[in-house]
Amino acid sequence: MIKDSLNPDFVKKFMMNFMFEESQKLKFEIFDVDSPSSRLEAQDFLGRLECTLGEIVGLGGKIEKKLEGIKGLGQITVRAEEVSSCKESATLHFNATKLDKKDFLGKSDPFLIFYKANEDTSWTAVHKTEVIKNTLNPTWRPFSIPLRTLCNGDYDRSIKVECYDWDSDGSHDLIGIFTTNMNMLKKGQCPDNDYDCINPKKKAKKKGYKNSGQVHLLTCKIEQNPTFLDYVKGGTSLNFTVAIDFTASNGNPSQSTSLHYLNPYQPNQYSAAIQAVGEIIQDYDSDKQFPVLGFGAKLPDGSVSHEFPLTFNPQNPYCAGLQGILSAYYNALQKVQLYGPTNFSPVINHVARFAETNRDGSNYFVLLILTDGVITDLHNTIESIVKASNLPLSIIIVGVGNAEFDAMDVLDADDRRLCSNGKYAVRDIVQFVPFRDFLGGKFGSNMNISQAALAKEVLAEIPDQIIQYMKAHGVKPKPAKANVQLPGQQSNVPSQPPPSFQQSQGQPGYPQGQGQAMPQAGYPGQASFNGRPPQGSGPPGGPPYPGGQGGAPSGSAPPYPQGQGVPPGRPPPPQVGSQQSGAPPYPAQGQTGTQQSGAPPYPSQGQTGMPSAPPP
Repeated sequence: MIKDSLNPDFVKKFMMNFMFEESQKLKFEIFDVDSPSSRLEAQDFLGRLECTLGEIVGLGGKIEKKLEGIKGLGQITVRAEEVSSCKESATLHFNATKLDKKDFLGKSDPFLIFYKANEDTSWTAVHKTEVIKNTLNPTWRPFSIPLRTLCNGDYDRSIKVECYDWDSDGSHDLIGIFTTNMNMLKKGQCPDNDYDCINPKKKAKKKGYKNSGQVHLLTCKIEQNPTFLDYVKGGTSLNFTVAIDFTASNGNPSQSTSLHYLNPYQPNQYSAAIQAVGEIIQDYDSDKQFPVLGFGAKLPDGSVSHEFPLTFNPQNPYCAGLQGILSAYYNALQKVQLYGPTNFSPVINHVARFAETNRDGSNYFVLLILTDGVITDLHNTIESIVKASNLPLSIIIVGVGNAEFDAMDVLDADDRRLCSNGKYAVRDIVQFVPFRDFLGGKFGSNMNISQAALAKEVLAEIPDQIIQYMKAHGVKPKPAKANVQLPGQQSNVPSQPPPSFQQSQGQPGYPQGQGQAMPQAGYPGQASFNGRPPQGSGPPGGPPYPGGQGGAPSGSAPPYPQGQGVPPGRPPPPQVGSQQSGAPPYPAQGQTGTQQSGAPPYPSQGQTGMPSAPPP
C-alpha cells in the first residue's frame, strides 16, 4: 500500500512462469484504502486492467493503458522482465590418444559421457558423444551444452567424464574416468586440460599403472544463450497467417454433418482452432493484421484456387484481429464452392516468399494450416518444407474431422529429418495435431478447455524453433528500447519477395495455372505487405470486405453471413443452397453430383484443368 499518493510506484514484484503456449490472463485492480477493514468491498475501487502476460511481453515488456471500470481515472503501467539466470552455453571439442584396446578382434569403439554433480553428491548424465568406431585415437565432434545443464551455472562444480568402449549388446566396457570443472575448461587447449583417463579397477590391481589413455580438450567457447523473450523484447514480431481447407471432402456446409457447418451455438472445429492458436499468437504480432488464405475451392469467377485471400482482395489479404479472420472465413463459405484437391505447397510457398526476405530476425512467420483430409501434393509439400526449413518460418497443421492423417505424421518429422531430392531439412519446422485428440474424454464437452489444450500442444515448440533459427544464422537480439514495435507502427515485411520463390503458371500445385490468386512475387499491383489496408479500402484497422465494400457497415461491424450483425463466434447457419445469399449452387437435395459425400459436381474434363471427378 502506498499512502497519500496520486502517482504510486508499487515495488511489489510477482514471480510467474512464462508459458508461450498458454494464454496467461492477468487482472490488476487498484483501490483507495480508507477503511481499516481488510475486505476489498469496504475500499473505494479506482479501476482495473485486464490483459495477458503474452500481451505485455509482446510489447517489449511494458504495457500502458487507461484504467477501466470508472470513467475519468488515470492509467496504469505494468512491466514484465525475465528473471536473471545463467544464459551461457559452452561449445566443447575433445579428442583422445592411446586409449586401452578393449575389443578382442579390433581396437575400441570409444565414446564419452558427461555427468553433472548434484548437491547430494550423486551424478546425473547430461551429455553423450557419438561413438567413433575401431580406433584408439578418436576425435569427437564439437557439441554445445547450456552451462545450467552441465554444472548449474557454477564454474567450480565438478564435472565427471567417463570414457567407454561401445558394445552392440549394451554392455559397454569402461576405459577410464576423469573429473574437471568449468574454471579449468574455460582455459581452452593447454596442459591443464590434458586428462589422464583412469580405470579404478586397473589402478587397484596394477602397480605402476599410469592411465588408460588421455583425453584432451581442443577448444572451449563460452557464449551467451539468448532466450525467446530476449528476441521479443528486441523487436522480433511473429507474423501469423491462416490457410483454410475448402475442399469438397468437408461436406456441404448447409448440412449439420459438414465440418464447415456454422452452428449458431458452438464454433465448428475450424473456428475453434483459429481462436485457440490465434488468441495466443496475436499478442506477439505488432499490428494484429493477419493474412488469411484458402485452398481447394472454386472461386466465383469459376477458377479453382489453392492460394486465394479470403478477403477476395489480392492486394490486401489482411484481416483485423481474430474477429476479422472469423468474419472473412464465414463470408468466404458463402462465396466459394468447395472443390479440390488438397494441395498444401502453394500456401507454404506463399508464406515462404516473404520469409525469404526477412532473415535479419525482425520478423518470424507462423503458418497455421487447417485441413480435413488426405494431402494430394505430398511430394511438392515435402519439397516446399525442406526448402523453407532454412527460413524464419514455422508451420502448424491442425487436422479436423475423423480422417486418417498418416501423411501428416510424415511431415511432422520428429524422429527423422524430411528429405527431398537428396536434400535434408535444416531443422524441424512442422507440428501436426488432430483436433479430435482434444475433444471429449478428459476434456469433456467444454470447447474452451479443448481449445486451450490444442493451443498448448501446437505452440509449445515455437519458441525453440525461433531460437534454433536465430542461432543457426547468427542473429543476436537487438536492444529492447530501440527496436520494440508498438501497434500501429509500420511493419518491416517487404513488398517484393525475391525471384527464388516466385511461382509460375503450370507449376505443380496449381492445376494447369488455374486458380493462381498471386501469380507473381508479392501481391498484384505490388501492394505493400505492411499490415495496413490500401488507401480507400476502408477505415484503418478494418478488414477489406468482399464485394468491393469499403468500410464495415452498421457501426464498423463486419458483414456476417446473411448480412446479420451477429458476433463472429456464433454465426447463424448460412443458406448455402440459396443463390441470393451469394452461396455456390450445390446439387439439389438428395443429389450429390459425383455421388461422393455430397461433393459438388466437378466441371467436365478439360474445362479448368481439374479432374472430372474429385480425387480420392
